[in-house]
Amino acid sequence: MYPQIIIAVLLLLLIVASVFTVRQQTAYIIETFGKFSSIRHSGLQFKIPVAQKIAGKISLKIQQLDVIVETKTLDDVFVRLKVSVQYVVIKDKVYDAFYKLEYPHDQITSYVFDVVRAEVPKMKLDNVFVKKDDIAIAVKAELQDAMLEYGFDIIKTLVTDIDPDSQVKEAMNRINAAERQKTAAQFEGDAQRILIVEKARAEAESKRLQGQGIADQRREIARGLEESVAVLNKVGISSQEASALIVVTQHYDTLQSLGEETNSNLILLPNTPQAGSDMLNNMVASFTASNQISETMKQHKLENGDNTKK
Repeated sequence: MYPQIIIAVLLLLLIVASVFTVRQQTAYIIETFGKFSSIRHSGLQFKIPVAQKIAGKISLKIQQLDVIVETKTLDDVFVRLKVSVQYVVIKDKVYDAFYKLEYPHDQITSYVFDVVRAEVPKMKLDNVFVKKDDIAIAVKAELQDAMLEYGFDIIKTLVTDIDPDSQVKEAMNRINAAERQKTAAQFEGDAQRILIVEKARAEAESKRLQGQGIADQRREIARGLEESVAVLNKVGISSQEASALIVVTQHYDTLQSLGEETNSNLILLPNTPQAGSDMLNNMVASFTASNQISETMKQHKLENGDNTKK
């Protein structure tokens, strides 16, 4: 009874040891007594117990390795670049990937360092930012040629970060801030200039309209005076007397408007009761004298003209 149980247990252990499963996108390397035997892919697999063993596993998924490289640019600025390398093991070259290269990450890192430190020192800092795709292409080309022999395919390389020295970044930020302030000052100056020009135009237009208004006002006053003189002439009042009467009337109108202003400190002289009568007499005398002088000058010019003809 006991020997049968032992045999059954041993058979069960042998079956368990000979059966294994391989997950999707994974390859298992099988060795027989330490020598490569086969590569097994996803699914249920069998191996000879004791004689065969699983030597290793390799993922067939796309993997990513981030490499940080510190180097110096053409204008002597130290900069740190982060290069992301996406790679995959070629399904038909699992043997090469497992047996030819023990540390693929170190190999890829070495090539990235070599290419970046060869390309970046040829560029100024600004060009490093502009031509980061060129750096990535150069890294991929170098890695593709080198890693294909070991069973690795380089899918893509990306320069994901460019980090200059902290002092350089501060200087760049100050330069950018100064440029923005300069631009802002230019816009503010242009806006201020436009406001000044528009204000000057508005003032000029206001002055023009004001002058036009004053001219129209004086024109209407002159037309009104002319009509007033004509009306007074019809009732036997001479032009001199009519003009003096109109001026006196305006004088009293002015006094009346001043009297309506309670806070006015203006005093109009003369302001005695007989001032209106004296003003009227003086103005009539002045107009009469002015007319006499004008007539005398005209007569004198006529006489001089007759003598010249003789």
